[in-house]
Amino acid sequence: MHPLTNEQVLDLTVRHTYGTWRYQKGWKPLHVVRAQGSTFTDAAGREYLDLSSQLMCSNLGHGNQAVIEAIARQARELAYASPGFATSARAELTRSLLEVLPAGLTKFFFTTSGTEANEAAIRMARLYTGKYKVIARYASYHGSTAGSLAATGDFRRWPSEPSGKIEGVIFGPECHCYRCPMGREYPGCDAACADYLEHMIRNESNVAAILVEPVVGTNGVLVPPPEYLPRLVEIARRHGVLIIADEVMSGWGRTGRWFAVDHWGVKPDILTTAKGITGAYIPLGLTATSQAIADHFETHYFALGHTYEAHPLTLAPGVAAIAEYRRLGLIERAARLGEGLGVRLRGLGERHPSVGDVRGLGLFWAVDLVRDRATREPFNRGEDKLAGRPLLVDRVTADLMGRGVYCVGWLSHLVIAPPLVITEAELERAVAALDLSLEVADREARG
Repeated sequence: MHPLTNEQVLDLTVRHTYGTWRYQKGWKPLHVVRAQGSTFTDAAGREYLDLSSQLMCSNLGHGNQAVIEAIARQARELAYASPGFATSARAELTRSLLEVLPAGLTKFFFTTSGTEANEAAIRMARLYTGKYKVIARYASYHGSTAGSLAATGDFRRWPSEPSGKIEGVIFGPECHCYRCPMGREYPGCDAACADYLEHMIRNESNVAAILVEPVVGTNGVLVPPPEYLPRLVEIARRHGVLIIADEVMSGWGRTGRWFAVDHWGVKPDILTTAKGITGAYIPLGLTATSQAIADHFETHYFALGHTYEAHPLTLAPGVAAIAEYRRLGLIERAARLGEGLGVRLRGLGERHPSVGDVRGLGLFWAVDLVRDRATREPFNRGEDKLAGRPLLVDRVTADLMGRGVYCVGWLSHLVIAPPLVITEAELERAVAALDLSLEVADREARG
């Protein structure tokens, strides 16, 4: 067969495949042909700096040869084995995970996505506790399968209701100090949003678990104050409720620690992750549980499983990825570079009237765009996305692309989450481009 032209690639993609979370009309994807380090290149040969690690997942950067070789070597040795068998890849990744996961997480279920990992966590919590209700928070995204989407608090859940909704998920307030859902101001609020979840537990029966992103991802990179997660864990323990930490996006050095929960020394009962576990070179998800949960299933039926669970081709690159995080010192590097990045981004916030808030941790930041700083009114909300209305943030990211910088924009904020291998010079270039592109939002804010 002859190689496809750029026009054929785009036509086949748009005409016969679906673009996710969008109206299909007007979709014009960029044809990406290669990537290396913190950059990727389109079919016309133009290079872009990747300021969001694609979908906040390419933590190791692009073209890491150690991970690529691990995939090739595993494909040659053993491309697939049923999950009912043991493999060296499974044992080796297990050994590596025990060294880097928060202490106490000792047994693992492997999936092929973060969505599936959260789906499994919900089912495990219900099977273990014998209870069925799960408390999630409104500013959250946990995936797109029935259970994980039902536990998603944002507008992406709405089109699937009621047919796509499972019973038993209830929502409480997120910890969002810039736009407190309870109308409080930190620190005078005394973390009332955590106490409200205890109020929910007391007034609901059969609560199995609280599902929480320790640092909320696409819904705004919401970093809780120091006392929030420890208090939430204490509340859960007191009421016999499990804590499920969704670290699909915040794990693997993204916040300057192996996992975001490490910042606060809390130990979840279940931790889910994906994305950075292989640096996104191969789809892999993980549901890690405490030994108490593991012991339960010694004498109770474990009602989960799928064909690609513990697929050796997905596990081998996980081993290589963990080794690369260590060899390159990327966890510590993310913490160090993140301090400087935060200073630069806050500097932009001071200069641009359209920037309402800048928040983040490590190499995980959000630039919150507002129509009015006094009222903190965002330019767009979920209803605008669902209705197909133009979003101001898309104009900002389009301007950035014109300057050779790719950045994810979501509703009314930018997600700054570059590969952990990004250089100081590349960060400087990205922030300089963002400084210019924010003028698009400034003009709207000025009216």
